Formats: sequence, C-alpha cells, structure tokens
Amino acid sequence: MCPGCGQPVAQCVCRRESAIPQGDGIVRVSRETKGRKGKGVTLVTGVPLDEAGLQKLATELKRRCGAGGTVKGAVIEIQGDHRDLLAAELAKRGYTVKRAGG
Repeated sequence: MCPGCGQPVAQCVCRRESAIPQGDGIVRVSRETKGRKGKGVTLVTGVPLDEAGLQKLATELKRRCGAGGTVKGAVIEIQGDHRDLLAAELAKRGYTVKRAGG
C-alpha cells in the first residue's frame, strides 16, 4: 500500500502526478506578446523537469537575464526578449535547444 494515497502500489496516483512530463527531448525558446498588451515575454517549453526543478531553473534564468518572470504549468515565462541569452544558457546546461517562432 502506498502511504501517500492509500492505494495499492500498482494503482498509486500520487507518483503519477509528480512524474516528469514526457516530450521529444527538445527545449524550445520562443517569444510571445499575445494577451499582454504588446509586452513581450520569452517562453521556455519542453524542459524535462518536475515542478520544483522548473521553479529552481526559472529563478536561475531570471537572475541571469536580470528580469522578472513566472512558471505557468510546464512553461517558464521570462519578461522581455531574451531568446539568444536563454538558448545559450540552456545549451550550456546540456539541453538540446531550438528557437521556435519567428
């Protein structure tokens, strides 16, 4: 029995919730202005980390860019256009990075 959810280990639901989202292994860095009154943000998607890891990575990236930002779902948002800097930083950390969008 799982101590967290009380289900048999084979049917445990608490381990599935904390699982790392599956993707194609490519981290995409893009820019978006939609719904922000023309203000641009840089989006980082596809990072294979859990929620706590995403929060820590977002904090380090925001500090590196000198900008604010947040984590929404599995997407890191950094205020401003920092695509080149973030792509270089993520590649240095060992991720396969692609610039998405225009």
